Amino acid sequence: MTKHSTIYPTLPSKDQILAFIGEHPGKVGTREIARAFGLKKAERALLRHMLRELADEGRIERRRKKLHHAGKLPSVVAADIAERDSDGELLAIPTEWDSDLHGPAPRIRVTIPRQARRGAPPGIGDRALLRVEESGEPRDPAPYVGRLVKIIGRTRPRVIGVFRALPGGAGRLAPADKKQIGRELAIPAGATLDAQDGDVVAVDVSHGRLGIPMARVRERLGSLKSERAISLIAIHAHGIPHEFSRATLAEADAAVPADLSGREDWRAVPFVTIDPADAKDHDDAVYAERDSDPRNPGGFVISVAIADVAHYVRPASALDREALARGNSVYFPDRVVPMLPERISNDLCSLRPGEDRAALAVRMIIGADGRKRSHTFHRVLMRSRARLSYEQVQAAIDGRPDEVTGPLHKPILEPLYAAYGALKAARDARGPLDLDLPERKIVLKPDGTVDRVVVPQRLDAHRLIEEFMILANVAAAETLESARVPFIYRVHDEPSLEKVEALRQFLATLEIRLPKGTALRPALFNRILERVRGSDVENLVNEVVLRTQAQAEYAAENYGHFGLALRRYAHFTSPIRRYADLVVHRALIRALKLGDGALPDGEDARSLGEIAARISAAERRAMKAERETTDRLIAHFLADRVGATFDGHISGVTRAGLFIKLDETGADGFVPAGTLGNDYFRYEEAHHALVGQMSGETYRLGDRAKVRLVEAAPVAGALRFELLSEGRRAARPRSSAPSAKHRRAVAPSRATRRRAKGRM
Repeated sequence: MTKHSTIYPTLPSKDQILAFIGEHPGKVGTREIARAFGLKKAERALLRHMLRELADEGRIERRRKKLHHAGKLPSVVAADIAERDSDGELLAIPTEWDSDLHGPAPRIRVTIPRQARRGAPPGIGDRALLRVEESGEPRDPAPYVGRLVKIIGRTRPRVIGVFRALPGGAGRLAPADKKQIGRELAIPAGATLDAQDGDVVAVDVSHGRLGIPMARVRERLGSLKSERAISLIAIHAHGIPHEFSRATLAEADAAVPADLSGREDWRAVPFVTIDPADAKDHDDAVYAERDSDPRNPGGFVISVAIADVAHYVRPASALDREALARGNSVYFPDRVVPMLPERISNDLCSLRPGEDRAALAVRMIIGADGRKRSHTFHRVLMRSRARLSYEQVQAAIDGRPDEVTGPLHKPILEPLYAAYGALKAARDARGPLDLDLPERKIVLKPDGTVDRVVVPQRLDAHRLIEEFMILANVAAAETLESARVPFIYRVHDEPSLEKVEALRQFLATLEIRLPKGTALRPALFNRILERVRGSDVENLVNEVVLRTQAQAEYAAENYGHFGLALRRYAHFTSPIRRYADLVVHRALIRALKLGDGALPDGEDARSLGEIAARISAAERRAMKAERETTDRLIAHFLADRVGATFDGHISGVTRAGLFIKLDETGADGFVPAGTLGNDYFRYEEAHHALVGQMSGETYRLGDRAKVRLVEAAPVAGALRFELLSEGRRAARPRSSAPSAKHRRAVAPSRATRRRAKGRM
């Protein structure tokens, strides 16, 4: 019974609430619990209070607008098969799991249904899609049972690293994984595959008589002297498909350009593409004009045309199977691993100026206030007027047109910017999350080595395209919901109650109040960010607010997009590089009866949920590979500057030490806690700080730091620093001492704009 039970006898106890949540795997929220127990209005307020208490205690969490027991898995999950138990049964762990929040990843006992036993069986190292449920056995080391849906990746048990030659024809391998630094593998003579010193290789690992790990070179990937080999490390380490099958290439080569058959002729619409200056594919084009309808004074008509990839990539084709396996294109500083062959992505589906191209277009009417009034989708043949870069367009608007933008300035560019001005007003009124996290870009020399690291300027031209694409994505989601056709949403859950509470405690140390019981809205975080803008804690607060946010993902069910403050959202605008967008195109073709290439009738919410889980895992894989490659390239760049000093700030704090992000390059390196001085430093999670036990000297997330580079490991992308600057000396108030549960280590975060985008 609760302390309110005598006053409200129908109010359930916490145990009853937990039991109800556990027994109902469908949608469970405050409304469902209140209805089940027959609660009245006054009692519902107490119920919400009890749910907050359960969340603060770590017993439940909110995920996808539903309440779950904390740390529980969703019904469909991508998982890696990790081991066999004593009975020989396969055990898997979820590919994505927040171990800092929920502890070690749970084991899933894999079962293989009869219809899935025809092909090669899954093995250790494979990645699979599982439909999971709790085992119901409290002492079972595997608390979940996962029914195999399909194998989505077979991982060879190989290690990637750099070969170091030894006398006599033998060698050793320096692993590329940061976790394996210092654990070299012996490669006997005759097992080197003629690898040369400094070659990046893939090896099979076995064990000798005494259990000593031995390795045999199976593939030479290139020389460490070439940056292209560094991106190959990430490609092979993460199992990213990078070579197209013969069947896929044959289908791409056989494709012919679309004509007007079954399409509207939009070739007279003066579309333009606006992309990075070095972009090779151009899959979106835009046009805007003043609305002539007197019922919409000050309004605009915005048209967005997206390459009609669905015309060329049909369901169940070799191209389709390859695109699903890749999930998305992966971008490295020196190369792109595309989702589709160049014949499709850089030719037939690239909206080149002056060439007829098939497109799926949306025509949107907005008012003077920037709010969308209506929209329609069309399957068209279009012809771009010009290929423009962001910098080129911005220069023209700022009064510096060139020979290309000069004739386009008044008829095309000015209406685009005027329409953007209206959309910006609507965005400001909507209040999406406004994190300020600069994106760094590696610039390579002609020989492929690192030249410098720059922070590209954010221009209104970038924001214009972003707002146009967001509007088109919303229109796609609205159309498909209205037509009741299943599709894949882009979803972003609100932060968990536990993370918000941790943020509240942290902000209290800065004398910033985050009120309890307030409805979570992006505007709440924006007010905090605005308050610290320009202060010495601006970077710190941006970092912590980012870490509070959930990760965006794909799902067949909608629970909104918290970061963009949108009720429904889908990815529609990049089908060349994202499989989710291709699914949305097919769904629109099916919903609006626009011809061939539609989503098959057999595709329903369940099957799309499996695809969503699969491509969400592929997105995480790509982000990790891109981040690791950047780390390796910068470590390679800094390897000859050991002993140099750098300025930066503390970007991560753990019990083991500090992570420092350098101002010059954005590189991250580590300072072990044992090198900070003679004091014993205690980790205080609530303060995101290491605090000296005797001196009170404090090193806090976001603090400025001067460091000396002590060691660089280019293969692993690791840097080790010596801290030269002193910590804060101000005494910490006793009342702010954290509880024991807030003194554990958390994994460091590297806050870049790419990661922030991944959260959107």
